[in-house]
Amino acid sequence: MLIVDAHEDLAWNILTFGRDYTHSASAIRQREAGTSAPTQNDNSLLGLEDWLSARVAVIMATLFASPARKRLGEWDTLTYTTQEEAYSIARRQVDAYDALAGDHPQFRRVMTRADLDEVLHTWDDGKEQDEHQIGLVTLMEGADCIRQPEEVEEWYEHGVRLIGPAWESTRYAGGTHEPGPLTPDGRRLLAEMARLGMILDLSHLAEEAYYQAVEAYPGLMIASHSNPRRFLPTSRGLSDEMILLLAERQGVVGIVPFNAFMKPGWKKGDSREVVTLADVTSAVDHICQITGSAEHVGFGTDFDGGFGLESVPVGINSIADLPQLEPHLREKGYTTEQIGGIFGGNWLRVLRMGLP
Repeated sequence: MLIVDAHEDLAWNILTFGRDYTHSASAIRQREAGTSAPTQNDNSLLGLEDWLSARVAVIMATLFASPARKRLGEWDTLTYTTQEEAYSIARRQVDAYDALAGDHPQFRRVMTRADLDEVLHTWDDGKEQDEHQIGLVTLMEGADCIRQPEEVEEWYEHGVRLIGPAWESTRYAGGTHEPGPLTPDGRRLLAEMARLGMILDLSHLAEEAYYQAVEAYPGLMIASHSNPRRFLPTSRGLSDEMILLLAERQGVVGIVPFNAFMKPGWKKGDSREVVTLADVTSAVDHICQITGSAEHVGFGTDFDGGFGLESVPVGINSIADLPQLEPHLREKGYTTEQIGGIFGGNWLRVLRMGLP
């Protein structure tokens, strides 16, 4: 059973903290002990050994920069005040993925269905662990680095296959904590994406923009890292209606095993013991129950994306523990085939439809 993780901010961590993901999460923690990184981003949950152990075959690896108005401190260097600055940061992150894949053969950038199939073949029965590859599909989180909608094609040439127009609000759409509609440029952005056959990521879109995007966009769409509003009762969570609309379009929602997204009122510094793998399973099950299918949910962990070990459910020490959810899903009555879809098959279906 293979896992696809629909959201990891790897390049942001590489450039911000110098995290070397060719090592294990444990080794990264040891290296960062005594530095400010764990205070700023918690202890890491990701690393090559952990991905291989969990059989994580594909990661949607992000390009992410935050607006300067959301800067968290002097250490938060990947922020922008202009679109030129955002563009430059995102290009540096593309370079970081090129370097990771170029220097380490167990990582491979995935831009086509053929690339995807070749990565998956490295996980065939009989292959040794050092033969396994981890495919990196590039997802842009927040589109301010696209200076004009017509520039989407340039980013496509750089390997971007999914775009989320918003994080907080951008020039293209209202976003988390900053409500608003799609802007005229946002509609032009969607038109350019559709022309190229890209996948639209609805995560972080403000509710008004979300509904407009679902109506306007003719292509594939997902929510890479968004929990149901029952577990995250803010505009960052998806209402049942929003989830149903996405499911009607063959989309998938990525569950985030972040305690603040799982247990209303949980905040950093609270005990992680109060959130368990059973809570994560309940979030998965909620989407399956309201859509009537196990085909519209997966994982978009967002691990190391502003939180880490201190902020995830008890039972998760690194991403290597994600398979521990399998017996919990079986207890809920899910079949082996359905669990395989939740762990990775549902995302692979979308990627096979959306990649050229």
